[in-house]
Amino acid sequence: MKTIQQPSIQDYYATRESRWGYQLFLSNTRHFGYYKSSRSWPFPISRALRAMEQRLADTLSLSSGAKVLDAGAGVADVASFMAMRGLTVEAIDLVDRHIALAKRNVAARKLTDRINVTKMDYQELDFGEQYFDGVYTMETFVHATDPEKALREFYRVLKPGGKIALFEYDRATDNDMPPAARKAFERVNTYASMPTFQRFTYGVPEQLLQEAGFTDIVVEDLSSNILPMLRLFAIAAYVPYQIIKLFHLEHRFVNAMSAVEYYRYRGYMRYVVISAKK
Repeated sequence: MKTIQQPSIQDYYATRESRWGYQLFLSNTRHFGYYKSSRSWPFPISRALRAMEQRLADTLSLSSGAKVLDAGAGVADVASFMAMRGLTVEAIDLVDRHIALAKRNVAARKLTDRINVTKMDYQELDFGEQYFDGVYTMETFVHATDPEKALREFYRVLKPGGKIALFEYDRATDNDMPPAARKAFERVNTYASMPTFQRFTYGVPEQLLQEAGFTDIVVEDLSSNILPMLRLFAIAAYVPYQIIKLFHLEHRFVNAMSAVEYYRYRGYMRYVVISAKK
């Protein structure tokens, strides 16, 4: 079997497909929207995106003035939502383009007094111990190359009693899915630079949090709440993906591939909120 080359996170987000796709569908926001589980219509998307951000705020449940770390802040949309609800946010990211857009967005929203945007690796944080009241990731922890180290860092910078919230994905083990699904997950997770998602089989995230020292670990399955958007992406990408497959260009159009494959094999993955305390 041909070895799949994993791109860097910088390379993945620099592709035209990533840049144009996020802009076209999500106005550059980088996460799923939240819907009532009984709903199938995905519009308006902006309302669903804000609902997911509210879901994050509710999970952290921090008082106004609390200091939080947005680990993998993207263009600072989530950080802006949190700041407008009274939190002080350290927004960090590794992607240069994200940092530039995040700073521009924060300035345009007049939130520079509440959000500090910095280029930083969340696996090597430049913050002192017990610095934050809360830490969160919004579909960015899947990109970690060393999730154990990242969790140790999150634990180190949290104050006693501080809370962590990971809005991420996990999946069935290779033995519990058919070969076609197993191959699809491997390809998407490699091309999209998501090694931690490849490792996050059911139960692994909780285990790693516990090993890092966290307690009161809670896992909530929101898979049905993102389904309208996941279905929309799959429908929009279906025809382009058939062309992509014909010419073996999956490595160049990973988002189209992931939209179709993740919807097709949605029974073998979950969208989860994992929260815990220090």
